[in-house]
Amino acid sequence: MKNIAAGIIKHKKTVAITFIILAVICTLAWFAVSVNYDIKDYLPDDAPSTKAMPVMEQEFEGNVPTNRVMIKDVTIQEALAFKEKLAAIDGVSDVTWLDDAIDIKTPLEMADDEIVESYYKDGNALFSFSIRDRDEVAVTDAIYNLIGEENAMSGESLNTATQQKMTGRESIYATVLLIPIIILILVLSTNSWIEPLFFLTAIGISVLINMGSNIFLGEISFVTQSVAPILQLAVSLDYAIFLLHSFADYRKKIADPLQAMELAMKKSFPAIAASASTTFFGFIALSFMNFEIGSDLGMNLVKGILLSFISVMVFLPALTLMFYKWIDKTQHKPLLPSIKNIGSHIIKFGIPSLLLVFILVVPAFLAQSHTNFTYGIGEQPETTRAGSDLAKIREHFGESTPIVLLVPKGNIAKEEKLVHDLEKIEHVTSVLAYVNTVSAAIPPEYLDPSVTDQFYSENYSRIILQTDTKNEGEEAFHLIEQVQRTAENYYGKDVHLLGESVTLYDIKNTVQKDNKLVNLLTIITIAIVLLMTFKSVSIPLILLLAIQSAVWINLSVPYFTGTSLVYVGYLLVSIIQLAATVDYAILLTDAYKEYRKKMPALEAIKKTADKKIFAIAVSASILSSVGFILGITSSNPIVASIGLLLGRGTLLAFIMVVFFLPAMLLVFDKLIAKTTWKANFYKEK
Repeated sequence: MKNIAAGIIKHKKTVAITFIILAVICTLAWFAVSVNYDIKDYLPDDAPSTKAMPVMEQEFEGNVPTNRVMIKDVTIQEALAFKEKLAAIDGVSDVTWLDDAIDIKTPLEMADDEIVESYYKDGNALFSFSIRDRDEVAVTDAIYNLIGEENAMSGESLNTATQQKMTGRESIYATVLLIPIIILILVLSTNSWIEPLFFLTAIGISVLINMGSNIFLGEISFVTQSVAPILQLAVSLDYAIFLLHSFADYRKKIADPLQAMELAMKKSFPAIAASASTTFFGFIALSFMNFEIGSDLGMNLVKGILLSFISVMVFLPALTLMFYKWIDKTQHKPLLPSIKNIGSHIIKFGIPSLLLVFILVVPAFLAQSHTNFTYGIGEQPETTRAGSDLAKIREHFGESTPIVLLVPKGNIAKEEKLVHDLEKIEHVTSVLAYVNTVSAAIPPEYLDPSVTDQFYSENYSRIILQTDTKNEGEEAFHLIEQVQRTAENYYGKDVHLLGESVTLYDIKNTVQKDNKLVNLLTIITIAIVLLMTFKSVSIPLILLLAIQSAVWINLSVPYFTGTSLVYVGYLLVSIIQLAATVDYAILLTDAYKEYRKKMPALEAIKKTADKKIFAIAVSASILSSVGFILGITSSNPIVASIGLLLGRGTLLAFIMVVFFLPAMLLVFDKLIAKTTWKANFYKEK
């Protein structure tokens, strides 16, 4: 490390310029990185709906009609004319309406009321259609131009388009709110007006390089785009703070700034490496998720932590030595009053905090796994056009979620029986198939392809079901299982289901499997890092109990408040909170170990609290601010849930480290001494 530090210091200008050039190039590259907003693209290849999609694309034109438009106050003829205009928009396909379900040449009074009212009710017409992938924004804008303000549109593609429009704006808004807060926290916690800019510059450059280097990955998910830059900044700011605080300490002892920086780099390297390692390995666990939004975010955060570590140990020393005189010229007195004997006050809460945590931890563990979960992006708030339009459509037509069923072609009689059974299933409002829309008595080969192509391909028959369930939930998922079983009774396993609710059903099954694996990997990898860091068997268990208890309490809050939680956010935060906040426990425990070699346990814990609580509070306040601002500014339920859970979880982790962990270290002091290699704890004579 000494030779590396000497080389960096000797070539400081070259190092600084190289990093700045890289940051500029990567900033430009960041604008060229493609962002994927389609959640179904992140399902594993073996998910049933993922397997079904290429079959659908190969056999039929168009896609699943997961979008709806409601036109108010129209006659049957006007609705038919609008249907032609809607179908003529480039990117719109599979437009279905009442004329596809019944023969509208006959009086409507003679048709099934339930079928008619699924498409035409009180003079309002409801059309279903699909939108070409990756063109959601342009196509939905064209549809809005066609329908005007008085009519309404809803659907999966519209939600995707809305997210595309809002993500960039919301990310900028979050950054504008966050940067001043971070600067304020850093100014209050340091003795220089300019020093916080050095922290932000070092980590900011690593963020730009990280996000720009994603151009080699082809594309990233919308969650990564929204969360990764801000989270990387918040998690790795500590590295820069460690280094510059160490540099400031050595400058008080050594006149030569170059020598002071070399010593600071050498001294702070183990602490920064240990802090980065726990976060690094915690985020690596995310990359093992089968639901690839998690692995996409995990790999970006792993890359970001590594780049932040390199930036702090290479770029920041070079930058600081070039401009350290600015730090000297902008010194100021401490802006916050020092709180003396904080350790003595904390110890008073030791026993109550132990009792409270042990009372809460089991109910919290049980509750967090029984929360009411959702699995999709969710609905837009009614303050948006998409949200208010959805409310209007529901007011007139209720819920409507389409499911597309593909079954082998060839046996008309079997298909007719299947359609008859599907129509009997509860929550199925209509079934569109060749046998009940055209006629089972007319051979398809006698008709024009324009009539049969929407129902038959070379190998498959396509059946479209309209249902009155939401796109997810117990009712919707039970209905999918019923449809699957009914079709398999006739055709075995050679059936395929598609649709938004089918995708969400697969996401549910995928992420629930991910949960156990990823959480176990996170705990094991962090435990190994803690074991190597402290060379102790008991310390990793105590630290993991403290932070994991905070995770369980945090994730149990939605259960006790009766609110639903986005499962992807729940899963990601259960890993991110543990990986990001275990550093607080490491910092406090490492200091305790050192003081314990010189003094009794009680004095050591008081001294540790006096010296380290402030630094932990600074780090926690930054990460918590990041979380709450993401939660406040994002309209995307996944991103917002990650933000809210992270903000609250960081505060809980801070409380656990400040009150619960010191009490645990005191209670198990003798066990720690016996199970730690070369503990060399102080023994009273």
